[in-house]
Amino acid sequence: MSFARSLFTVSSLTVLSRVAGFVRDTLTATFLGAGPVADAFFVAQRLPNLFRSLFAEGAFSSAFVPLYTAEQERHGPEAAQRFAGHALALLLAILLPFSILVMMFMPQVMLQLAPGFEKSPEKYRLAVDFSTITFPYLALISVTALQTGVLNAQGKFGPGAAAPIAFNIVLIIAMFAANLLHFDMGYTLAWAVTASGIVQCGWLMISCYRAKVSIPMLWPHLTPASKRLFRRIGPGAIGAGATQINLLVSTILASTLPTGAVSYLFYADRVNQLPLGIVGVAVATTLLPLLARYVAAGKEDNVRHYTSRAIEFCLVLGLPSTLGLILAAQPIIQTLFQHGAFSATDATATAKTLAAYSLGIPAFLLVKVFASSFFARHDTATPVKIAVIAMIVNVILSVTLLGPMQHIGIALANSSAVWTNAMLLFIQLRRKHGAIGDAKLAKRLPRLFLCATLMGGVTWVLSLATENWFNASHLSCELLGLAVIIGGSGLIYGLSLQLTGAMRFQDLLAILKRKPTIGADI
Repeated sequence: MSFARSLFTVSSLTVLSRVAGFVRDTLTATFLGAGPVADAFFVAQRLPNLFRSLFAEGAFSSAFVPLYTAEQERHGPEAAQRFAGHALALLLAILLPFSILVMMFMPQVMLQLAPGFEKSPEKYRLAVDFSTITFPYLALISVTALQTGVLNAQGKFGPGAAAPIAFNIVLIIAMFAANLLHFDMGYTLAWAVTASGIVQCGWLMISCYRAKVSIPMLWPHLTPASKRLFRRIGPGAIGAGATQINLLVSTILASTLPTGAVSYLFYADRVNQLPLGIVGVAVATTLLPLLARYVAAGKEDNVRHYTSRAIEFCLVLGLPSTLGLILAAQPIIQTLFQHGAFSATDATATAKTLAAYSLGIPAFLLVKVFASSFFARHDTATPVKIAVIAMIVNVILSVTLLGPMQHIGIALANSSAVWTNAMLLFIQLRRKHGAIGDAKLAKRLPRLFLCATLMGGVTWVLSLATENWFNASHLSCELLGLAVIIGGSGLIYGLSLQLTGAMRFQDLLAILKRKPTIGADI
């Protein structure tokens, strides 16, 4: 399978998850709005996700898969499965006591995570209750991450990619059930988060059984292989920790703002995550092993070639995403979320936050490319150091902008930090390894910026032309208006890419059919 086809496949699976996520978020906005219950629930969601990135998906997977594969190639499938069993035992030995401890002291933890909630006793109580209910999700999703790593090492990417869809489906069903049976919506959603962890874990267990791979339950003890695993997790955990600290700082600061600020940041970030997830996940998944292969072979021309194509892929989708989300933020948020308990005031506040977040989209995608270049050369220290610098920038700017801009300042600080990360990675990559892009990239970049600018102009005109459609407060009119804005902007962008030669349709078709060979031209 070609590099670009792999990107397309992973992106397509991510799209399904994001669509289900949008349905979930729209229903959440309808039933909870942006009030105290919503604020408390979103903080409760963030807590297990904070530690998940440290213990599980990010740092753990990137360290586990190469070691599992090496065990399988050197010592056979049984040794690899024993290694997975030891890793699972150690993971649970750490996470289960940790989870119990956090749940026991959740009132004190919440004072640190959302100190502003203490001024609102009801919101504070709900946040403590919801977080206690959702925290077991951490251990469940960590086991799921290990199962996904085992399957990925076997070349089976589908089950792991489908797991987040199950999360969204469980929460959607829970909301409809709570509404129908008149259950408390906040508590139902909290229990649904933990239930979704059980569903995902069960789904991956069945997938492992079908793939004829097993993860034995062993007594936890350190083996040479598991020691290597946890040594390699360290740098990744620091890097993931920097990102999560940024989110933690955002939550802490937002909790000190009036009710709704946490929700505005959450809803805006969910929309902003669409291009980040579709493109960023695909690039991170497919680019690293390809670059690592060519680095090991000493084929720097091929490294430069695929890095250039990845940059093009990121910008061809990242640039229009940024302009589209800035210029059409209001109609997008209004159509997606302004229903039921989510008011017009909430929509306007969320739209402004989305515009600030979206400024960082191209930088976030480029960070994925540049970091992969370092990781492929076994340099994990440089990206981690730069991530820590970006974290410090985010904290300073968040505190500085909080007063004059409130929740919008938090989003803007996040975007500024991401750009800091991307620029420093670029500078260091060029200093250590020379030119990053090839001649084709240099030729296409100005054309990509021109096409994105043309599309931005069309988006602005169409947003003005359809403004009255969104004032009608009819969902059908809003959907039609959004379709006109997105469809018209996309059509002009696609035609401009074709006419300028920035990215031709025949190139895309050829990319999807071609396997990555040394010296191949995409």
